[in-house]
Amino acid sequence: MSTRIAFLKGHGTENDFVIIPDPDNAIELSPAAVAALCDRRAGIGGDGLLHVVRSAAHPEARHLADRAEWFMDYRNGDGSIAEMCGNGVRVFARYLQHAGHAVEGDLAVATRGGVKTVHIAKAESGGEITVGMGKATLPEGDVTVSVGDHRWPARNVNMGNPHAVAFIDDLSEAGNLYEAPPFSPASAYPDGVNVEFVVPRGSHHVAMRVHERGAGETRSCGTGACAVAVAAARKDGLDPAVTGAPATYTVDLPGGRLVITERPDGEIEMTGGAVIVAEGEIASEWLETASA
Repeated sequence: MSTRIAFLKGHGTENDFVIIPDPDNAIELSPAAVAALCDRRAGIGGDGLLHVVRSAAHPEARHLADRAEWFMDYRNGDGSIAEMCGNGVRVFARYLQHAGHAVEGDLAVATRGGVKTVHIAKAESGGEITVGMGKATLPEGDVTVSVGDHRWPARNVNMGNPHAVAFIDDLSEAGNLYEAPPFSPASAYPDGVNVEFVVPRGSHHVAMRVHERGAGETRSCGTGACAVAVAAARKDGLDPAVTGAPATYTVDLPGGRLVITERPDGEIEMTGGAVIVAEGEIASEWLETASA
């Protein structure tokens, strides 16, 4: 008799995810299985997968169980493991609310990038979700990225995962972003990098496109939007740690809009929507065959 595996589909500013609820960490999700589920033609389709596990049940998160009940075991669309996904955290929190595991207000979520503080706003105020994304680090050293004959200097920003932020004249110069844009030096990102291309839209307002490591071009990237806001602030001569005032940037992505605030203590907050769009069941036999 077929075993059925529950799944949901959700998105945050059109960065979409397959969601697999698995509180006891009983479902084995190999890289091949994740890639099969995220396949847009032969699977469910998604930029990544959110494996929902209680922290106490996952070996990578047990040490965080006293601070956060739930662990976001995040996987890229190709099956590789990522440290963090900002849009994913918002969708993860929306799922917990949808399933009755969380309510409006504050929530702690464990990730490989640490415990993230989440606030779910009341429905009457828009229901948006704010995620405490931690602090950015700005590694020293010159970095360049290229697309075809174009070559740009990039700001190296780490949000728990690596980013290269390039300011360009027109977003079309970034090409199709199916493949990872080349970067140098190779030593700057030994495990690959997310690359953001940015143009100004006004005061404290930018637009971006992104190639996400392991996923290709996506409609949105939360950690990427944070990296872009930090890079834009420094480009504008703003450092909240120096000025003592928060810096807030509106970041437009192909899938929607995020608002990013960097506080004087270095903590970064990201606010945006998150939607659960469908739920259903997967036949375990299909998953076994597809991932073989």
